[in-house]
Formats: sequence, structure tokens, C-alpha cells
Amino acid sequence: MATTTPLTSPDQHREPPPLLGGALWWALCAAAALGLAVCSSLGPHRLWGTAAALGYLAAALLAARGRSPRTAGAVAVTGAVLLPLLWLLAVDRAQLEVRVVARSAGLLLAEGTPYLQHPVVPEDFNPYLPGMAVFGLPEAVDGPGPLTDPRLWMGAAFLGAFAFALPAGARRAPLRWIAACPLVALPLAVGGVDLPVAGLMCLGLALAGRGRAGAAGLALGSAAALKWTAWPAIPVILALLAVSSRSAGHSADRAAARCGLVALLTAAALVLPAALRDPGAFRTHVVDFPLGLTDAVSSAASPLPGHLLATHVPGGRTLALLLLGVSALLLGLSLALRPPATPADAAARLALGLLLAIAFMPASRFGYLVHPLVLVVWAAARQTPDQHPLLLRVRKQVSR
Repeated sequence: MATTTPLTSPDQHREPPPLLGGALWWALCAAAALGLAVCSSLGPHRLWGTAAALGYLAAALLAARGRSPRTAGAVAVTGAVLLPLLWLLAVDRAQLEVRVVARSAGLLLAEGTPYLQHPVVPEDFNPYLPGMAVFGLPEAVDGPGPLTDPRLWMGAAFLGAFAFALPAGARRAPLRWIAACPLVALPLAVGGVDLPVAGLMCLGLALAGRGRAGAAGLALGSAAALKWTAWPAIPVILALLAVSSRSAGHSADRAAARCGLVALLTAAALVLPAALRDPGAFRTHVVDFPLGLTDAVSSAASPLPGHLLATHVPGGRTLALLLLGVSALLLGLSLALRPPATPADAAARLALGLLLAIAFMPASRFGYLVHPLVLVVWAAARQTPDQHPLLLRVRKQVSR
């Protein structure tokens, strides 16, 4: 007698993702956190580094004693995220970006634009698109407080979007790992505007992979209204939808066009009202300042190739911008000649493009690497272990 097996969604009942784990990984994280605590001149970063180093060290000791990855990961998250976050909230300390977002929300409510008309010092500039001010609205409406702090809402947006982008049966391990990873744990505790952008890009990729073009466009448009760094995700996902629709026998142009239209309308609805309110201020804050074209110098000055060229080579800023344009052109050519066939392939292509952009931007910082990191982890979480043989798999110890 023949039997049939019901088909399940490809996002259902997957094995947990192959992720780095074990005592060595947590020891390396502890060393990185301790290095930041010693070298950083920023108070919130030093506090985070001290607390995180202790949490990572405890996780390393637990892993070395044979405790489960779940237990070690929970201890790492406690030390690297929860404890420093609660302390910083209690003493009202945060990274500069948190105060910029809170101020931009107040300006948006009062004047219809989140940008100061005559910025002077770097702290006056708001290099983010108008949508970022949404995370400061609770504080602008209800006043400062632990529950209205913008970093809580940015962190919640990231974790929520990343969770919904993961396979339904394998969310806990990737969420625990990514939250404990130093590049993510630091902005979760001290505040970081890149996290919600990265989470929404992953959500857009996941929705496109499920054939939900309109929903993918909504996620992409929301991300594109936060920071320019989300815009490269749009052509990558449109190329993915075109290939997926063609292989399924549907019109390739239809799904991609629907996604692109929704993304454009969503971004326009969130950006244009504030941008048109004061176009000059908009350009000064979100175009000139990040590109280093203003008298005030951005604090984003990590020693990456673009910054080194702009700082130490005559005409280096122009050369860095040229390399940035060439990188974008190469990404576009790769999408036209060999478009990504799966969401994981699209995530890897986008991660590479963003990595090149981060490297060649005149004003950049190592923290921006959270974008390619989150994309790569998300791609790995969607794959079975045999599809990623070079990644280390976390071995679960099952107690009986």
C-alpha cells in the first residue's frame, strides 16, 4: 500500500545551524572584550568590555567542563548583553548614536525634520535617514527613561526581525549565538543603529525566499528608510526573486517588480516628507557628512582602506569614492551575469558587497562589519551541515 508524506516548508524542521562554539571561541571573545576595555576611550565601551570579558570567560570555563552549548551561550549573553545593558540604563549612559536618535525624534515631532539646520560639531550631525527617528519616538513622547531608551527598541527590532527570518524550527541556537557575538553584543548593550538595518535585510531575504514579494518589499523599504547601507539589498533581492520566479515557471518580472515597487513606496513614504521639509539640511546630514565633505569630521575613523586613503594620500578621498563606485558596479555586474539562486547565495553576495563598501568608505568603522556578519550567520542558519563543511558544528551534549 503506497503512502504519501506531506510536504513541509523548507523553513520547517531543519537541523540547528553550524556555528562556532566551544571553549576556544568564548576565550577569543573574552580576549576581544578585554582588549576593548583596555584600549577604548569611551566609558560605555570600557564598561561593556569588562562585563563581557567576565561573561565570556565564564562561558569558556563551562564549555571546557563539558557543559552544553546552550548553558555556555546563556552565560555569555548574560555577561555580554544583559548585565552591561541594565547597568548602562540605570546610570543613563549610552553610545553617541542613541542620543542622536533621541534628539532626531524630538526634532521630527517639533519641526517636521530630524535634522538640525546649522550643525557645527560632529555631535550635531544625524547621518541616518528619517526612518531611524522612529526608535526615538518613545523617549520624545514619554520622556527619558529605561523603557523609552532608543537602544531597547533598536535591539528589539533587530532580534524580532532576525528571529522571523530564521527557520521556524531552529531559531534559538542562532539567536543565542548572534546575541552573544561581540560585534552584536556591544551595540545591543551600548546602542547601535546598524542592528535593525541588518535584521530587516535578513527578513527581506527570508520573505523573498518564501515567495512573498510584497512583504519582502515592505521589509526592504523599511530598512532603506533607516540607513543608506540597506539600499544594496534591494537589487540583490530583486535578482533573487527574478531567478526564483523563472525557475518556478512564473513571470520573473512580476514578482521582482512588485517587491521593488513596494520597497520604493515604503521608503519614499518614510523618507520624503522629512527630506523635502529641508532638502539642504537633509543633504548636509545624510550625504555630505558620511562622505567626509563637511568641515566637521565624522567620528567613524577606523583604519580601513578608504579612511587611510582619504587621510594620508593626496587625492585619496576621490580615489576611495572611485573604489566605492567600482565595487558597486562589480556587484551590479555579478547580479546581471550570475544572479543568486537561493536566499543564502543572495545573503553571501550582499555581505560581500557591503564588506567592500565598508572597506572603501572614507568615513567608516569596524562596527559596520555587523552587517556582513549577521548576513553570513543568517545564511548559515538556513543550511544543513553538509552544505557548509568548512563551518564548525556545535555539538550538543544530551543528558539522559
